Amino acid sequence: MKQNSSSRRLNEQARSRMASILLLDVSDPRLDMITVTGAEVSTDRSVCNIYISAEKDRYGEVMEGLEAAKGRLRSLFGRGLGWRVTPELRFMLDTSVDEAERITEALKEVPPTMGIPKDEEGRPLNPADAASEDSDAGLADGVEREGEQA
Repeated sequence: MKQNSSSRRLNEQARSRMASILLLDVSDPRLDMITVTGAEVSTDRSVCNIYISAEKDRYGEVMEGLEAAKGRLRSLFGRGLGWRVTPELRFMLDTSVDEAERITEALKEVPPTMGIPKDEEGRPLNPADAASEDSDAGLADGVEREGEQA
């Protein structure tokens, strides 16, 4: 959906309101320790996608809790926003935090081949080629290279 200042404001208002509801108005233990990472309201305000983040091992439990409380959440959501139409709520898991954690772990274990010098296309350089590139870099200032002017 194309973003403009009005839709960004509505999305932020919806995200903030849902976070407040989940924090203060819901006592379901399945919905403890979850984070509302974003919201996306349709242009006609009939649908609102709410993005939720939780611990990886609790995804099923959290989604069950949200489905069970969907009616009450929608009622509180509509009352708190004061919009003419109360949108249908769709809850979606935001796994970007898990992906970032997976990438961080993968980067901690960098393979030894990453330290090998490579050319512009990513092919490993021969040790003789790497030495010649180093010597090319140390040319005297008075020597002109192809395409350069003194």
